Amino acid sequence: MSTLLLHHSSYLDHLTPVGHPERPDRIRAIDRILEHEKFQSVERDLAPMGTVEDIARAHPMSYVDQIHRLAPAEGTARVDADTTMSPGTWEAALRGVGGACRAVDEVLTKKVNNAFSASRPPGHHAEKDRAMGFCFFNNAAVAARYAQAKFGLERVAIVDFDVHHGNGTQDIFWDDPTVMYCSTHQMPLYPGSGAASETGEANTIVNAPLAPGEDGTGFKEAFEVLLLPRLNHFAPELVIISAGFDAHMRDPLGGLNLVEADFAWATRALMDVADAHSNGHLISVLEGGYDLEGLARSVAAHVMTLMTG
Repeated sequence: MSTLLLHHSSYLDHLTPVGHPERPDRIRAIDRILEHEKFQSVERDLAPMGTVEDIARAHPMSYVDQIHRLAPAEGTARVDADTTMSPGTWEAALRGVGGACRAVDEVLTKKVNNAFSASRPPGHHAEKDRAMGFCFFNNAAVAARYAQAKFGLERVAIVDFDVHHGNGTQDIFWDDPTVMYCSTHQMPLYPGSGAASETGEANTIVNAPLAPGEDGTGFKEAFEVLLLPRLNHFAPELVIISAGFDAHMRDPLGGLNLVEADFAWATRALMDVADAHSNGHLISVLEGGYDLEGLARSVAAHVMTLMTG
């Protein structure tokens, strides 16, 4: 068995205004680095279209319909100050959902060891009924609900190391004892949520905010002291990584100083959690990362770690 990479050319068709950090070149940079011969053993497949029924497990159908109606036939449509849709956005967003759900299928049926869905737009800022922060549908949340609905899982963990707090994921699972959401993120920073005191109604929200300028030492300490003990106690049957790489020291939207080795370390630590509790069941979905070189190198380190099994 091996690592599965889910990708699709439609991710290039979600267009954003000139100068916008969440741009198609992010996918091009990832595609280029994963073409290297050391990644040739990675299994590759096209992300299928997700369904509105899959999305509606995490978002109200009225919200799904609203986003569909906002999709323009030409030009761009602004959803909020920094979130816009183009004619290609709807398909890209549905394939992001579809890629995440296909990753769940392939991993839980033991066809592959783990899977990485290299999709855009990202998802972790999408709340139950609100698009924001470049996000429309919460891919990680939809994948968690899909795993529960199709495979009957009772405990799913989502671990988010994007530099920005995943307010959307926290919102969706705030009162849900069956899904644990763990996040390291810079604070203060957009979107302003993610204080350590935000623990959810079922005490399954674990926030580990990091001060601006923090490096890998503080990042690893947050994992070892806060996240990993809680995850191991929760004993998830599936680990989903919200893999944002904008905590990299090169990234223009954050102020943390992580390097590729830090993302590889966190990936390995989460694989160990999955190995201990769920026969290695782990998937990863792309979130942020806006410096193209930092993003590409970090994704390469992440995927190479996943390939170690």
